[in-house]
Amino acid sequence: MLWQPPLPERYRSMDEGTLATAISARRAELGSRVLILGHHYQQDAVVQHADLTGDSLKLSQMAAIEARRRGSESLIFCGVHFMAETADIVTDGAVNVILPDLGAGCSMADMAAWDDTVACWDAIAAVHAGERVRVIPITYVNSSAAIKAFVGQHGGACCTSSNAHLVFDWALRGGERPLESGERVKLLFLPDQHLGRNTAKSRGFVTEVDAAADPGLTAQCALWQPRKPGGGLTTSQLHDADIVLWAGHCSVHKLFRPEHVAWIRANEPGMKVIVHPECCQEVVDLADLKGSTEFIIQEIEAAPAGSRFAVGTEIHLVNRLAARAAARGVDVRILSDCQCLCTTMYRIDQAHLLWVLDELAQGRVVNRISVHPEARALARIAIDRMLSLVPATPRAPVAVD
Repeated sequence: MLWQPPLPERYRSMDEGTLATAISARRAELGSRVLILGHHYQQDAVVQHADLTGDSLKLSQMAAIEARRRGSESLIFCGVHFMAETADIVTDGAVNVILPDLGAGCSMADMAAWDDTVACWDAIAAVHAGERVRVIPITYVNSSAAIKAFVGQHGGACCTSSNAHLVFDWALRGGERPLESGERVKLLFLPDQHLGRNTAKSRGFVTEVDAAADPGLTAQCALWQPRKPGGGLTTSQLHDADIVLWAGHCSVHKLFRPEHVAWIRANEPGMKVIVHPECCQEVVDLADLKGSTEFIIQEIEAAPAGSRFAVGTEIHLVNRLAARAAARGVDVRILSDCQCLCTTMYRIDQAHLLWVLDELAQGRVVNRISVHPEARALARIAIDRMLSLVPATPRAPVAVD
């Protein structure tokens, strides 16, 4: 995580209403030169200023289209660091990508470092020395540009929570070229073990969770823990696994537990449980529905009056969904009563947003996120491989909510 110097006192002493008014004035002054992006998990006070709202990669793709249409010089990404990196990658450095608070990182993305990934890659190669094994890396878009670049360089692809199954299937077929007779494929999935494990199970693989629950099953997945010698695996465990999962997780979605689902079943009969696949397998297995952020939004918005949902994802999004759904007679609550809050994204606030806008008005670009050209090119390969497997992203409207 990068360090963000404290803001000047005048920003810290302004109340929320004054900040909102000042932001609106600066936006009017800067006009189409600036495009503000707001991630779904962002707090309401910030989202109200966004030109585009969405989830991670989709938001970056829409912003690239809209920035060209408007002739925008700068994108202000109200999200976290890896998202700003992704925006810089997909816009090819054509615009300034700004992160209002450099401390807005992602603990999951930080759990997979480039040097640790190289060590894991080398260990897998060593255990299969002399064998015909093709190892294909996949990385969730919730990863650093360095990890995306590593994956692009080694024949792999990015994935999102909505298309992970498509990328898995592509990789299992051999990736860029079909498997040869007698050749085995092995996947390395970074950095979220839960998305990787849940996707593997959906493709018919036996996970370690399943094998632990049923001694008659043999696990086809193994968890690589970078802080342990040999990843915490025996040579045979690493050798035999068809899918090597990275020991990373989302700090928000790990808070949802099977006990929370059990409580809903006992106390809220008829309420559907819908969760994000970043939740652990034990929760996903118990849920009625599971899917990406967009899937969750679409399911709730399409639900008829009288529907009831307990949602396993970030609290700001759940609260906005609940407010909109209530007007249609749909009841939405969060699955857990604990504060399932993305604390790093919460660092982005109106004060930091106003500060970067004020600096732009003075001709100064602060907190620019710029990916090295070599890393950008390799990371773009990993992203483009994924995009080749899914329908083209439609042209972005001027505003998305």
